[in-house]
Amino acid sequence: MKLNMKQYEVTAAIIIEAGEILCMQRNKGKYDYVSFKFEFPGGKVEPDETLEQALSRELKEEMDITISIKPEQFFMSVQHQYPDFYITMHSYLCPIDNRTFTRKEHLSHVWLKPDQLNTLDWAPADLPIVRKLMEEMR
Repeated sequence: MKLNMKQYEVTAAIIIEAGEILCMQRNKGKYDYVSFKFEFPGGKVEPDETLEQALSRELKEEMDITISIKPEQFFMSVQHQYPDFYITMHSYLCPIDNRTFTRKEHLSHVWLKPDQLNTLDWAPADLPIVRKLMEEMR
């Protein structure tokens, strides 16, 4: 990792309903290499927040969805070096009862069975999560 490179700690929700996983497509952003890629929803952890609090807050902000997240829902962490920044992403399994949410920041979304996840163009940091989900949820 480059010395003065920005580092972010982020969270991601693997939202599951009726055996399908919510895949969100990013909008055009500051960095072309993640623009329009698919990702699990979530975002940056603020100072004084637990990972679970950060993820709940981000889901409320991005999707107007209220999910209470517990430490035992932790799935895996990923460390990834992008050209301009480095992230540590903590993912959580988040089962929900219905698919009602408001897409506020993403371009589109799709619900897929675990064995279909590799049909999308994922952000590189999300790929290890995709692979593990495909393996474990067969």
